[in-house]
Amino acid sequence: MKQIAVLGMGCAKCKQTAQMITDMAQSMGVGAQVEKDTSMESLLKYQVLSTPGVVVDGKLVHSGGLPRREQVEAWLKHQ
Repeated sequence: MKQIAVLGMGCAKCKQTAQMITDMAQSMGVGAQVEKDTSMESLLKYQVLSTPGVVVDGKLVHSGGLPRREQVEAWLKHQ
């Protein structure tokens, strides 16, 4: 199961990103635990300067703005 964290302070884009990832994981049949992380510690740890940030299995894969659907699909497909 993929561990995915959406980092941000709870803005609309952060919520949209988390929902998009959740919806795509379900439609693709991929097991994913999606968590919204609003802690400043996580933003600093992953050096996210622009939100939302997306961390997949401990690795920062996106920062700033809504990710494209193709990006999310690639994250979910990658083993």
